[in-house]
Amino acid sequence: MGLAEFHPAFCQPFERYPPLLQACACYGLRFNPALFEQTDFTRCDIAPVTGNAKRQSEYLAGRLCARQGLFEVIGEYQAPPRSSGGMPLWPHGARGSISHSHGRAAAVVGPASRWRALGLDLEPCLPVARALRLAPSILTPSERAHLAALTSAKEQAFFVTLSFSLKESLFKALYPLCLTRFYFQHAQIVDYRQGKATVRLLCDLPGFAAQSLLSGQFLRQDQFVLTLVAIAAEPA
Repeated sequence: MGLAEFHPAFCQPFERYPPLLQACACYGLRFNPALFEQTDFTRCDIAPVTGNAKRQSEYLAGRLCARQGLFEVIGEYQAPPRSSGGMPLWPHGARGSISHSHGRAAAVVGPASRWRALGLDLEPCLPVARALRLAPSILTPSERAHLAALTSAKEQAFFVTLSFSLKESLFKALYPLCLTRFYFQHAQIVDYRQGKATVRLLCDLPGFAAQSLLSGQFLRQDQFVLTLVAIAAEPA
């Protein structure tokens, strides 16, 4: 197969996001669930999932982005199937992550020789009132102190959105490796500037000690925030 294969009407053309990591490909697209058709799975040669049109369109849009990334990184034109636990099953030689939210989907793919795990999250920027309402459940005490010191309501809303998204990305990167759940209060944003962030893990996980620092990236895309946390592969 090639990249000129069927592209469903409910999806707009692919957008290639700026490279957030070396040797990685990150693609996104906008989609309209109202235009989704059941036959889109068959015509895209991707196994269907159950659920309503919204759920199915999100899944298919995300897999299309992942397939685009896999073709670029390892030269294989395939979409990762879904495990019994709901996680994408990436082919040998690749690592990746998929996200979708509010009519947008995105996926990042990188070579397993460079990356042990990748976690990607896509979120709409929260309105100020909702961000401040959600802040206590998302932010640690230190993060809440930083939030209070921000003088702009817009920047406060962005910080809450960014914290939520980075912690989601952190979970998506670490959970496949440690198979242990953790929550928003178990991670803390230490620094964020110019598209780069540092996240501190506040709990012990298998293979990752409390106080470990992990690197993240973020990108503002229209009214959305895209975040990525990557775990480097161990030296051969």
